[in-house]
Amino acid sequence: MLVVRDGVEGEFPGVWRLPGGAVAHAEHPERAVVRAVAEQAGLTVAAGRLRAVVADVTSHPEGVSLHTDRLFFELTQRVGRLEGGSPGGGSPGGGSPGGGLRGDTSLGDHSALGAGPVADASTGDGPRADGSLGDGPAADAGGGLVDRVAWLTLAEAAGLSLTPFTAEMLGLPVTPLPPGTHRPDQSFPPPHPDRRLRFGAYGLVTDPAGRILLTQIADGYPGAGLWHLPGGGTDHGEQPTTGLLRELVEEGGQLGRVVELLGVDNLHNPAALGPEGRPLDWHGVRVIYRVLVDVPTDAVVTESAGGSTARAGWFTRAEAVELPLSNIAALAIGQSGR
Repeated sequence: MLVVRDGVEGEFPGVWRLPGGAVAHAEHPERAVVRAVAEQAGLTVAAGRLRAVVADVTSHPEGVSLHTDRLFFELTQRVGRLEGGSPGGGSPGGGSPGGGLRGDTSLGDHSALGAGPVADASTGDGPRADGSLGDGPAADAGGGLVDRVAWLTLAEAAGLSLTPFTAEMLGLPVTPLPPGTHRPDQSFPPPHPDRRLRFGAYGLVTDPAGRILLTQIADGYPGAGLWHLPGGGTDHGEQPTTGLLRELVEEGGQLGRVVELLGVDNLHNPAALGPEGRPLDWHGVRVIYRVLVDVPTDAVVTESAGGSTARAGWFTRAEAVELPLSNIAALAIGQSGR
């Protein structure tokens, strides 16, 4: 597998992690992870299946906790070659350069405040003409964000200092990092007053009869009147699946269980008009799960008045495709966007 070590300007200086980085405003997470791997390792990869989505919460001495949503993709190497990438700098790592790549893209609290994360800029000399990186320095080592890159076996990775989310994704014991290890990214500009980045979890919710639960967007919100997937933004420190099941109760009055991660949808609306009363440059990153309600009840909106959901209902698939659907609902149901 491919791993990178953060440099002095990185998020976790001196600690190894999966390659990847922050999503820029309006950027699809799949494009973000492909870009980040190219910047960090000089490799061209293709993003495949979304493997996992986790909320990574870290605490700081000032008593502040930082919530970062991380999306983990399977990656396939297309172009480029990394040689001799062991942490010791001498012999090559034991991983095969042809497969087994994973990478993450992240969304932090700064995005929830309205400013999309800025892409890490590569200021190093970059890879050689043949795509290799010699004994393993990072392609962007000159910028101090990542200073080492390596192909490693699982056993080799187990002997390194790993970020907790990397250890979890690799199935290794999760060891807390020493206090002060996490360096909050300070390269982002102040929040833009007219930009919003929102991470949310949504569900293709069905019952044993195959009916689909949909919610109608209330007046005053973007897409008012359209039928939408249950779900919404997660709270601070809340895992995506936990947030989705909470929203399922609030928006449809149902108790469900998450059975599958389906993928990620990216929404960019540069002039979304919502409750703020003025157009906003809106970027939404929305993960979609399959959810089963084993014992369905009448669909009832239980959240307080004034929320974004006007009503909810159960529909057969034939009925659902005839409704005015939001793009994400049409995508999840298997229809073309409308």
